[in-house]
Amino acid sequence: MDLYSQIIINAVEIAKDAVVKIDVLKKDKQGKKTPAGSGSGFLFSSDGYLFTNSHVVNGAEQIKLSFSDGREHEAQLIGEDPDSDLALLKTDATGLVTAKLGDSSGIRIGQLVVAIGNPYGYQHTVTSGVVSALGRTLRTQTGRLIDNVVQTDAALNPGNSGGPLIDTDGQVVGVNTATIRGAQGLCFAIGINTATSILPELIQEGRVRRAYLGLMTQTVDLHSRVIQFHHLKNRRGLFVVSVEGGSPAEKAGIQEGDFIVAFCDCNVESSDDLFRLLTKDKIGSFQYITVLRHQQKLDLRVTPVENNTKAKTPSR
Repeated sequence: MDLYSQIIINAVEIAKDAVVKIDVLKKDKQGKKTPAGSGSGFLFSSDGYLFTNSHVVNGAEQIKLSFSDGREHEAQLIGEDPDSDLALLKTDATGLVTAKLGDSSGIRIGQLVVAIGNPYGYQHTVTSGVVSALGRTLRTQTGRLIDNVVQTDAALNPGNSGGPLIDTDGQVVGVNTATIRGAQGLCFAIGINTATSILPELIQEGRVRRAYLGLMTQTVDLHSRVIQFHHLKNRRGLFVVSVEGGSPAEKAGIQEGDFIVAFCDCNVESSDDLFRLLTKDKIGSFQYITVLRHQQKLDLRVTPVENNTKAKTPSR
């Protein structure tokens, strides 16, 4: 057997039994519970916690899990965060196989990755590809912006949502979330570091309170001349693709084409860095955000608001 195939097989063997099929039931107009879609999820703790996408289980009256060994159990929704399209479920099933969580900050463009899920109900379907880009910001069909998204060409289809994106060691580096309709090879996963960073709040409060700036960004490498000229410690920064109208970012004077290199006196080299800094204690409190614009380094004063104050586009 060729080396490439063996690498994929070994990775899948490590993670596949932690992947579950999720079936959702919702009440119809007559109040009867009826099937309302399906997706994927993966167990990460022996006491029954699992991650999936918020859009898979949002509004569910009943959630059913199907395991790789044929068992079926119900699950409860512990919490969800639509802004990152993540949800935390829990099952009382025993004898669980769990996936090992990796580090999404360590993945690189071109790295081999594998997606496991249940597209169109075909359980434990495996697809492989590479990491195509990092630090993307993805706008969902509901208008929300999801931060720190990993782009991959590992094929995803309806039903893959919520399943794991794993590396060649079988460790989960992302939660598969979306594709772009009509495009080929454009698939996306939420970095697992985003999921683990909000896990405590999902368990304790069932939701995530997060500060909102209103930016759409992309992670880029900074030119060595720029780094030297401005005496930066950063090697990368966030390129501002767009600014939401009426947002804190617009009011602060942030413009399309700026490069964000710091927030709250902390270096920002990725969407994940900014995501972690936009905690609930920043809401309503002015902060300084450092941007590069043409030949200038500017410290702009911005006052984040709570993410749910914007009905359709709560974002960074």
